[in-house]
Amino acid sequence: MTIDPRSHTPVYVQLADLLRERIEAGDLPAGSAIGSETQLMQEYGIGRDAVRMAISTLRSEGLVTTNRGRGSVVREAPPRRRVELVPGATVVARMPSGTERRAMQLDEGVPVLEVRGPDGGVEVLPGDEVELTRPA
Repeated sequence: MTIDPRSHTPVYVQLADLLRERIEAGDLPAGSAIGSETQLMQEYGIGRDAVRMAISTLRSEGLVTTNRGRGSVVREAPPRRRVELVPGATVVARMPSGTERRAMQLDEGVPVLEVRGPDGGVEVLPGDEVELTRPA
């Protein structure tokens, strides 16, 4: 696919869509670099700001991480653990506060699950590491 500069869709959205498709198709597996800003600018014929905005979009979706000196790489999905919900419990998905994100070492764009027990207790869990189950 190519970027259409005449499209009503901003070029950064088009680039984010192209990279997302490559990630979801497995063309860019976990741990692989998505390309430097310069490479993406040259390959798609777009400006640095558009590339940065596209990468920022993918980071906010939790698809890539960016590290100084390493660039942007496809994020590896963490292992999941099962959490059994007790009868009467409720779950709310939300974005974490900055403090929660740092404490849980969450990548940008990863939500948390706030599990409220029937006794009023609240447990905040990383949304990408938990699979909620019901008792059998």
